[in-house]
Amino acid sequence: MNRLAFFSILVFFFLASCVPTQRFKEVSDKSNQLEEERDRLMSENEKLTVENTEMKAGKARVEEERQRFVEDSIKLYNALEFLRKENDKLARRYEDLSSSHDALLQGNARETTRLLNQLQAAQEDLQKKEERLRALDQTVSSERQDITRLRAELEARNAKLNELENILFRKDSAVNALKESVSKALLGFEGQGLTVQMKNGKVYVSLDEKLLFRSGSTSVDPKGVQALQKLSKVLESNRDVNIMIEGHTDDVPFTKGASIKDNWDLSVMRATSVVRILLEGSSIDAARLTAAGHGEFMPVDPSKTTEARTKNRRTEIILTPKLDELLKILESN
Repeated sequence: MNRLAFFSILVFFFLASCVPTQRFKEVSDKSNQLEEERDRLMSENEKLTVENTEMKAGKARVEEERQRFVEDSIKLYNALEFLRKENDKLARRYEDLSSSHDALLQGNARETTRLLNQLQAAQEDLQKKEERLRALDQTVSSERQDITRLRAELEARNAKLNELENILFRKDSAVNALKESVSKALLGFEGQGLTVQMKNGKVYVSLDEKLLFRSGSTSVDPKGVQALQKLSKVLESNRDVNIMIEGHTDDVPFTKGASIKDNWDLSVMRATSVVRILLEGSSIDAARLTAAGHGEFMPVDPSKTTEARTKNRRTEIILTPKLDELLKILESN
């Protein structure tokens, strides 16, 4: 049984005892939708990365083909020039033989026959070379058309690749700017259980338990509320960012209570408490936020020490830029 199934069963039993069946179905449907949206975005991000790599590889292949066609065209052109010179020589030879023929018409019959044979052979040779020349002309023309077509395809792919690279660059720049804004807003809390860092094109705001919650509690302490309110101001002005709030606990079993059954419950309830504070009194669209709980199953330090468990009791706010522009480009193809 995977984590999601286990979590779903726990939520089922919890909600079955606390809320009406209709409310449970709404929450379950919303959870499934959010999971599907997350998986879809991750799949699309991987697809974009693969397609970007494939386009770069395709660009290199087209460039190699273009270079080969250019080299072949040069060779064909040189061959064409050689045949033209040979054609000129044969034409002059033909003229010479014609002159000799005219001069010897009244001469020796045998010599005349020999010259006629030479003339006929020269004419046949000239005809063959002219036919070959025409064939080479057609080949060169076809090769030039292929080069023109390939060059157009290469330019179109380069333009599309440049457009994708520009969008990715703008996205990375926006993420850097977002990190700077978040770090600046939360400057007074860094070193007090709060860190801000950028990984995999996302901004991670990690808050230790000591900054937000008392042990076993889901109510955010005043100092934590203050930090979250400052963060919400930054998120209000960055509308193209999705927000994931993840609750994490240590591996010490939670003592069951009336409303909290275990570490799964605790991590989820803490995440939703953070969501409510971010939304309260702000203009953040609630559709941008997702709350999730991982219990003790995603530790930053798997050691069984007090220090490791302290690190693992945390709440992470993950800020991810939307990829609408990239999706539109891919859909246009």
